[in-house]
Amino acid sequence: MKSNLKGGAGRSGDGAVRQEAARDLAIVALGYIASDPEQLSRFLALTGIDPGAIRAAANEPGFLAGVLGYISGNERTLVAFAAHAGVAPDEVEKAKKLLAGLEWERDVP
Repeated sequence: MKSNLKGGAGRSGDGAVRQEAARDLAIVALGYIASDPEQLSRFLALTGIDPGAIRAAANEPGFLAGVLGYISGNERTLVAFAAHAGVAPDEVEKAKKLLAGLEWERDVP
């Protein structure tokens, strides 16, 4: 999966493209979690979500940010997922922040 989360203010539609790339990465992450029964069991236990509610929850940006938070919360899982998705591990954190509405830019004097 090619990431499109790099910054670049000022271009028309850039924010929407980045948001979509972040959402796509989170959906891939959800599939990755679901493909491993042990990961899925742990994810469900930590989030408290019912397995039948996952599909509906996936439409919520906050939930998708939580999926990426789960992935990035364990270095082994993060590295394995990043390799699976073909992205750098830091892209997962960038996508999580974007989906959570926490886009951060450093103030430069």
